[in-house]
Amino acid sequence: MAAWMEMTWVMIIAQYSVTILALIVFMVVFEWITPYKNWESIRSGNVAVAMATGGKILGVTNIFRFSIENNDTLLQMLMWGSFGFVLLVAGYLIFEFLTPFLKVDEQIASDNRAVGLLSLILSFGLSYVIGAGITNS
Repeated sequence: MAAWMEMTWVMIIAQYSVTILALIVFMVVFEWITPYKNWESIRSGNVAVAMATGGKILGVTNIFRFSIENNDTLLQMLMWGSFGFVLLVAGYLIFEFLTPFLKVDEQIASDNRAVGLLSLILSFGLSYVIGAGITNS
């Protein structure tokens, strides 16, 4: 098994596969956290939800990029990527908490694109901060 993992292309496929599976799990978690249904809202044309969801996808995949770059094993990569995801969720919840006058989830659900864009930028931006932490670990 160790010989297989030393082959670069096998490791790339393994990292890619683990990242895709983690992304699916993490998007399900985001679906549970948000009061609106992400994929139904996107299907019905809600651009704000699409931007917020896209930001989450960019954020998670960016965290995994840093995790892949800075870890030698799949388990380490998955652990640091998962830890980064928890921090990203915390950032999302803090954003909602610190803006009680805005009610972020309600605004996104009602297709407020400005709030959707802000959510996208926040998720992607926080992923760089989280990634920097992973890099220094």
